Amino acid sequence: MANAQSRKKDLEDLQADLREVEALLRQHVSGENLSWDQGRPRVADSLLNAQKFPELRTKLDLMHPADIAYVLESLPLEERLVVWNLVKADRDGEILLEASDAVRETLIRSMDSQELVAAAEQLEADEIADLAPDLPEEVIHDVFKALPVEEREQLRAAMSYAEDAVGALMDFDVVTVRVDTRIEVVTRYLRRFDSVPHHTDQLFVVDGNERLKGVLPLSKLIVSDLQENVERVMLNDAVTLQPDDKAQDAAKAFERYDLVSAPVVDEQGKLVGRVTVDKVVDFIRSKSESELLTQAGLREEEDVFSSVWASVKNRWSWLAINLVTAFVASRVIGAFEHSIEKLVALAALMPIVAGIGGNSGNQTITMIVRSIALGQVQKEHGRKLLAKELGVSLANGLIWGSALGLIAYWLYKKASLGLVMTAAMTLNLALAATAGVLIPLTMTKLGRDPALGASVLITAITDSGGFFIFLGLATLFLV
Repeated sequence: MANAQSRKKDLEDLQADLREVEALLRQHVSGENLSWDQGRPRVADSLLNAQKFPELRTKLDLMHPADIAYVLESLPLEERLVVWNLVKADRDGEILLEASDAVRETLIRSMDSQELVAAAEQLEADEIADLAPDLPEEVIHDVFKALPVEEREQLRAAMSYAEDAVGALMDFDVVTVRVDTRIEVVTRYLRRFDSVPHHTDQLFVVDGNERLKGVLPLSKLIVSDLQENVERVMLNDAVTLQPDDKAQDAAKAFERYDLVSAPVVDEQGKLVGRVTVDKVVDFIRSKSESELLTQAGLREEEDVFSSVWASVKNRWSWLAINLVTAFVASRVIGAFEHSIEKLVALAALMPIVAGIGGNSGNQTITMIVRSIALGQVQKEHGRKLLAKELGVSLANGLIWGSALGLIAYWLYKKASLGLVMTAAMTLNLALAATAGVLIPLTMTKLGRDPALGASVLITAITDSGGFFIFLGLATLFLV
């Protein structure tokens, strides 16, 4: 309960910060303070004078980059760019990393090449790699030239991995110790650091060829005898990752073994970097958001304050598909116009059959997509899953179909209508279960995201199928 209250308080604090920023901003910004340059809002030079925004600048200086990103995401475009121009230049890179992809694009478009290069130079190689897909090519080229040789090679390596690979999550900021070193030497070595890298819960033990031999948890280091050798204290069974492993598999390993960090080794066993829990959490969040978007038929993440045209381009494709499926459903209804004219009750009852079927199908497809994401579903499991879901749908169809059949009988005094309602409900739930299992499994077999357009497809199938089943049965037995 305490944790839940803490999270709620954090959100309230963020919203309070947002309200304060908006109040300070609107003390000075009005319609005439903003001009337009090549279709984009530009801040008037007078507004960038520090004397114009002393309180707001002070407020922003004290805020964490992630909190500033939250504020920027919550502001309309014109106000967002005013606040962005008031942020200290040496914090630009950190804030760009924290901002959502859609909002990051608007911020980058407002910056010139020199500002972007300066922002990237403040970051580590792995962080620049995260930002690279959104930066112009000439900026990446200039950043490469400005980096030291070692960091340049690290950046080139980080950018070579696929977005969903462990290498894309990996950072190079590791603390290593030699296998034949004494604990006393290790502790003296650590005292030379101003601070250890974030999320350092263990040191990586390597031999003279930089091959990983084990890990030395800080918890063991603290309590070990100073004269003991690292080799006798270290753990040999550490969870290791490889750069080409799937990031999703790494996320499962972090969850299963409660990891804070994990070493990344190449095929020869050499230590090349590490993955930390914060990167894994960011990946899981991004993956979850992406699945929600694809289920709803959105092509990519969308800035809520984006232009009308940008939102139209993001949404049109699956809406076009939905239009086609809706037309098919209307043609199904049209084919039974004669039956509906004879028994008007059919028009009132058929949306119930389609609606319940769509809800049941979405339940099935959500469960299957989640199971696929967790690696719990293999190809050979398809038949068992289908049989199980059909059993669930038939049971629900008989229970709730009978309830709706009784209601239909009570409303229209026709026992045959109640029986048709029960049968149609049961059959449509069976159809929804079949589609809910087969759609994500088929997508996976084709190498596509199993959540892609799932909600749109299942709704189309249960609508058209539900109308056809219900009206078809009614035509056979009632009209």
